Amino acid sequence: MKSHVTLAMFIAAWLMPMQVMAANEQEHAHVHAKEQAVKPQSDAKKNEEHEKHGENEEHEEHNEHEGHDENDEHEHNETLSSRISDDMATAVNIVTDRADSQRLRQHQVVYGKLSADPNRISHVNARFPGILTSVKFSLGDSVKAGDVLAVVESNESLNTYAIKAPIDGVIIQRSANVGEVAQQQTLFSIADFGSLWADFRLYPSQQVAVATGQNVVILAADTEINGVIAHIIPSLTQPYQLARVKLDNRDGKLSPGQLIEGAVISGEFNVELAVKKSAIQILDNQSGVFVKNNTEYVFTPLQLGRSDMDYVEVIAGLKPGQLYVTTNSYLLKADIEKSEAEHDD
Repeated sequence: MKSHVTLAMFIAAWLMPMQVMAANEQEHAHVHAKEQAVKPQSDAKKNEEHEKHGENEEHEEHNEHEGHDENDEHEHNETLSSRISDDMATAVNIVTDRADSQRLRQHQVVYGKLSADPNRISHVNARFPGILTSVKFSLGDSVKAGDVLAVVESNESLNTYAIKAPIDGVIIQRSANVGEVAQQQTLFSIADFGSLWADFRLYPSQQVAVATGQNVVILAADTEINGVIAHIIPSLTQPYQLARVKLDNRDGKLSPGQLIEGAVISGEFNVELAVKKSAIQILDNQSGVFVKNNTEYVFTPLQLGRSDMDYVEVIAGLKPGQLYVTTNSYLLKADIEKSEAEHDD
């Protein structure tokens, strides 16, 4: 069912039956006065004519009211729309965009987590056994290659020597305190998180469509990152393979162990017309978008085709260049549903 809902129409639909009844009452009073002006008739005759007049009046009122319902329903079925001012649209952040051609990317959705680059983790030991006379850095501190981490007094020569950081990074482990004996144990572990690996699980149903060299769009911490599959590693004990993607993390926004989602791009193609998937709403069991027409937002059913993560192809129902609502279209849907509920009451 389609409808064009406005406040004025709702008021008119509510008042019209009352107006019809008032008109019929006036017509009845006029006929009754005319009957009183002519020569008296028998009571039976007058009752018969009065009853006949009442039946005709009821029949006419019924026909008029039925006609009103049909017209109202016809008008109610034209469009589903919501009218709001530009100021109100801005206030509730209703955003529009122009329907246009798009390049869609078919994909396989995969899940995994981030891990540190094993080539960028360094474990630091003392070169000669001795007493730690000084320790410069604590757990979590950032260091640069060449920074002095600790000073050791050698047991053999009693000379002191410095233990220096071999790489830039963050101290993720420390087992060194002043006065302790440094032997073969690891005193510091330093990790460079400037690059990380995204490790995605590939189950048997996905493995045919995924290969090294394919592009991947990674979603992590509300951030979209583009990468390329560098390795696919078989597993000897698990029912999946690992697809590994190297990520630049010099801004430090990502961390090892973080759960991530990825879309492995398996195919790309152009479509003549597409809309954002976030714009799609369902009304009267039809999928469509709200098209802006001046201050009116008209729900327009669409025939949809292929899709990717962000866009869906439009086969019919929309023309290139038309403005459609991309953000907060659910507010327009709620406004229409509320108006229809009030109309039904």
